[in-house]
Amino acid sequence: YDTYMQLFELMMSMVGTPDLLIYLKSDVPHLVAKIQKRGRDYEQGISLEYLSGLNDRYEKWISEYKGRVLTIDADNLDFQNRPEDFSYITDKIDAELYGLF
Repeated sequence: YDTYMQLFELMMSMVGTPDLLIYLKSDVPHLVAKIQKRGRDYEQGISLEYLSGLNDRYEKWISEYKGRVLTIDADNLDFQNRPEDFSYITDKIDAELYGLF
């Protein structure tokens, strides 16, 4: 883990912070549903503990992130199949970046 963070920090020092980081936040049951829907064999063995730990690490990382973050609760969104959900996300991005809406 430390090696990955060191690599990330090195990469960030070279490219800089993006204008906006978009964090599509989902709880574990929603992640499991998405994994089951995709039906990829290599994802079926992912444990609930692993997903929960991963979510915890993302939350910690986001809380310490130095740049601008737009957090979107993605549990009730289906931006792949519902155009209105995709528009909701893009409107949020525009509002964050340009003060629109």
